[in-house]
Amino acid sequence: MRASKVLVTIILVLLAIGLLVVTFMWDDHYLLLSFGLITVSMLLFLVRFEKRKIEPRELVLLAVLASIAAVGRIPFASIPSVQPTTFVIMLSGLVFGAESGLIIGTVAALASNMVLGQGPWTPWQMLAWGLVGLTAGLLRNTMLMKSVWGKLLFGFVWGFLYGWITNIWGLFSLTQSGTPLSIETVWLYFAGSALFDSMHAISNVFFLLLFGNLWIKNLTRFKRKYGLLE
Repeated sequence: MRASKVLVTIILVLLAIGLLVVTFMWDDHYLLLSFGLITVSMLLFLVRFEKRKIEPRELVLLAVLASIAAVGRIPFASIPSVQPTTFVIMLSGLVFGAESGLIIGTVAALASNMVLGQGPWTPWQMLAWGLVGLTAGLLRNTMLMKSVWGKLLFGFVWGFLYGWITNIWGLFSLTQSGTPLSIETVWLYFAGSALFDSMHAISNVFFLLLFGNLWIKNLTRFKRKYGLLE
């Protein structure tokens, strides 16, 4: 059973990678590809709970957290890269697990772009925020995530990693416009996003310092009281 679960997980991950590669060729079908990524993340979630039935209230919880993460982008839209979305996704994955964090991250990106604007960049934002929740969940029992400084370091680093992942699509769009891809082009593009990535990283640290302990305490209490996503 364990081997089959690993095999299914590998297949789903490869499928997700395939969908991202397809965005380079079919960028006009970004919404279809985005919903494909949502489907893959849901299947990964179901693989985790293969031995028991998922309760409706657990799905409601995921939807509520994804909605909070998505809505959190909107009031800060006028401040480039400053938003609590990464913070919400990170702590959701930390408390409820890697698969839950993955779903919340991918759904939050797609949902918030319904207001802020969809485009070929959406699947890459879904990937980046999905990985935030996934890695937070995978590392939740390590010394890194059990310490305050570890959480702050995680949030700070992901401020840059998020930008670097989404830059992949930006570089591809440049090549489509006729700009040759070279080491110098890559360097200049990443240097140009450094200020926005820094603002994202600093805002993650700010939200973690201000609200981190409160969020973890409340989410953990809610999880234990109702036995959700165990």
